[in-house]
Amino acid sequence: MKLSAQQLEQFDEEGYVVVEDALRHEDLDPVIEEYDRYVAEKARELHGEGRIAHVYDDEPFERRLACMAEEDEEIYHASDAFIDIMHFRGKATFDFLCNERLVQLMEGILGSEIICSPIQHVRAKLPSDLASGKNSHVAPWHQDAQVHTEEADPHFILTVWVPLCEATPENGCLQIIPGVHKREVVFWSEGFGISEKNMPAGGVLPVPMKKGSVLFLDKLTPHGSGPNETDCIRWSMDLRYQQAGTPTGRSCYPDFAVLSRSNPASVLTDFSAWDRLWREALKEYPQKVGRKTRPEGPAPQKVEPRVERQPSLTIPQEGDVR
Repeated sequence: MKLSAQQLEQFDEEGYVVVEDALRHEDLDPVIEEYDRYVAEKARELHGEGRIAHVYDDEPFERRLACMAEEDEEIYHASDAFIDIMHFRGKATFDFLCNERLVQLMEGILGSEIICSPIQHVRAKLPSDLASGKNSHVAPWHQDAQVHTEEADPHFILTVWVPLCEATPENGCLQIIPGVHKREVVFWSEGFGISEKNMPAGGVLPVPMKKGSVLFLDKLTPHGSGPNETDCIRWSMDLRYQQAGTPTGRSCYPDFAVLSRSNPASVLTDFSAWDRLWREALKEYPQKVGRKTRPEGPAPQKVEPRVERQPSLTIPQEGDVR
């Protein structure tokens, strides 16, 4: 399955494109099952420590972590860290980072030499009403160009957002402002993200998505998400990919090749090697290295053009019905 010329044009003009039914259950379910087992292990650990009264074996994946967090507020605020890819490092998750269907789609945007950036996350957007005033799972308006170091500023980085369950306005689906990327401005503000004063003009577009859909996002496209007003978790992955040879802006942590037409042997398929690289990096850099400089307000940001692409029509494949 590859991006069509129309989808590539939308990405270039609007700074995003959603590809519906891009992934199958068999692409996503191993990741979900891996995290389900991990949350179950965490529940037993916390129960043994006396922090929660139940292990919630009867709760589904979309509810279990929320039930745990309802008992222990620390879980609510710490969940982003202990489920994050760099700390958990599951094999099914690594396999998904190299997913063939995903890589085929990205090739239309990034060309034939692609690396996976170490800026990669699994998110559990927990319900907002677990306790009064909690809002740590609201993502403020921001651009992904704000999260890497200066060396990556002039380079194109593709954000890949993948819901592991249905993302709706009610559970806090992403919202974006299309077309802003063409202004070539990073809307720096005090603190993380984009302040209300510095918000760019443009219509806000909610992006509800079903499991199996993929959102490709330009790093200059503003986006965020509101509270999760349901009683279930909105699980998702947000990943970064870019052309080989360009800096990731997180050089203290390992990137790796997921596609190379010129040197296929360079593609990393060994989970244990990836895991070892992360262990070594985290030992030396327990905390990420941040930017040395940060503008005090909106600033121009030129991004180098991507390689020439070879667009092709979307090709249905056997088993695409989900």
